[in-house]
Amino acid sequence: MWIADQWNDYEVLDTSLGEKLERWGDYLLIRPDPQVIWNTEKKHTGWKKKNGHYHRSAKGGGEWEFFNLPNEWSIEYRDLTFHLKPFSFKHTGIFPEQATNWDWFSNLIKQAKRPVRVLNLFAYTGGATLSAAKAGAQVTHVDASKGMVNWAKENAAASGLADAPIRWLVDDCVKFVEREIRRGNTYDAIIMDPPSYGRGPKGEIWKIEESIFPFVELTTKILSEDPLFYLINSYTTGLQPAVLSYMINLTVSSKFGGYVTAEEIGLPVTKSNLVLPCGASGRWQKTL
Repeated sequence: MWIADQWNDYEVLDTSLGEKLERWGDYLLIRPDPQVIWNTEKKHTGWKKKNGHYHRSAKGGGEWEFFNLPNEWSIEYRDLTFHLKPFSFKHTGIFPEQATNWDWFSNLIKQAKRPVRVLNLFAYTGGATLSAAKAGAQVTHVDASKGMVNWAKENAAASGLADAPIRWLVDDCVKFVEREIRRGNTYDAIIMDPPSYGRGPKGEIWKIEESIFPFVELTTKILSEDPLFYLINSYTTGLQPAVLSYMINLTVSSKFGGYVTAEEIGLPVTKSNLVLPCGASGRWQKTL
């Protein structure tokens, strides 16, 4: 398992009964987590000192309950700054477990000793975009949500990357890749964090089990002749590490050689000294 254990401003304090207690900077949040199927006594004092609690509804969705929580605040990871604000469906604006991937590809970019063009698809609020840019890459950031792209721009400015070579695009990721193929544009690395289900700006429907493999095949057409890395993240139950590995081997490795690794990603839990699983990632790189 790849573990995001280098945070100072974030930690999972405890987990029990379908929920996790987290520290985001100075504030404590309780959020539901489907992986937490165990029933342990909630002894950590933070359970009673929470600043925010997301209550899931039996009808689907849910709502936040706040206790002295600001509308927005910031946390840092290494030399990056992220603005946080609780919004729909329990999210805060960042997936902290992804830091293990940020560190991995940042090192590859720095070690490449050459210009690196990175394409970040389904790019959300820009954690991967900022990490790649800070490491020295030129980044194209694509997301279907204008609000998420604007949020990512705010994070870039807060991280001292307002003038970094980042291209910000509000677009459907599949249609964007199709246009890039026609234009003849290429990238040295591709990062994608596809949703299980989503809609593009014009209502385009995305179902990951049906769409992901042909889309990965499509993206190999815009990789450069000497690509550096390829990363797929998944929070979908059916896309286990072995599935991601198989898919990347069939598409990227068959065309460019290199090495594929895939693992669960996770976050350490302070109270138990165990690791909370948080999805899976598949990685390809040209050389080890």
